Amino acid sequence: MDSSKKIINVQILNAFAENGKGGNPAGVVLNADELSDKNKLEISKKVGLSETAFVSKSKTEDFKLDFFTPNKQIAHCGHATVATFSYLKQIGVLQNNSSSKETIDGKRKIEIIGDLAFMEQLAPKYVNVDQKETLILKSLGLKKTDLMPNAPIQLVNTGNSFILVPVKSNEILKNIIPDFDLITKISDEFDLIGYYVFSTKTEHDATSRMFGPRYGILEESGTGMAAGPLGCYLFDILKLKKSSFHIQQGKYMKEPSPSLIIVNLRIDNGEIKDLMAGGKGILNRQLDIEISA
Repeated sequence: MDSSKKIINVQILNAFAENGKGGNPAGVVLNADELSDKNKLEISKKVGLSETAFVSKSKTEDFKLDFFTPNKQIAHCGHATVATFSYLKQIGVLQNNSSSKETIDGKRKIEIIGDLAFMEQLAPKYVNVDQKETLILKSLGLKKTDLMPNAPIQLVNTGNSFILVPVKSNEILKNIIPDFDLITKISDEFDLIGYYVFSTKTEHDATSRMFGPRYGILEESGTGMAAGPLGCYLFDILKLKKSSFHIQQGKYMKEPSPSLIIVNLRIDNGEIKDLMAGGKGILNRQLDIEISA
């Protein structure tokens, strides 16, 4: 074999599978200690999924995880975390039901419940984006009357920032026509991963769509780092006073891939202290990627 080339084995897992189907595929590369950031970006590009997780040794936590989209590194990724820890559990590397990850943005706890993996997110921070409402609506091809009444468009961050847009029906959610250039512009301005548009008129607590063109993700089928903020929004803004939410995503994509994300809030004296977001990861296939050594 050409010594200037290297073969990297990538596991593809579908995270947040709903009833054993659908879910959001993520790449997982184990034993990534020797790979440079340039290597990781090249692998992520070739894998071609919204995110790939690279697992290496950590001095402080059980594992170090680095996440790359096809065009840049990202601090956290819910579905790739769920994919990674589900896989580590399935292959017997993870013996316990609690674990931890080190990331470029600090450390987070991981819990395994049965065959579900959950990732810790932080207490929510809310930012008012009223001044941009007209532009945000325009970027989704929506009118003010399409919004859920008494429910503001809001930026929410539990580790990554998303703008949450509540619409009043599944029909409106399904028929959104995103203007990706405008969404990218607004995402740059607020340092967002993307938009999370949702309806509560659904068999779950909410059905959602995630648009993240700034990170090369036009639409994603399951976003744990956006479902966490949505769970907080349902509790704090819509006053749905319960601590566990089921969020469906991926149903209205061009090629539907329904995902189910479970968000468990930890509430103390009526305030969200932190949360765990997770679901199931199912091994889909393996890829061998050739990179320059």
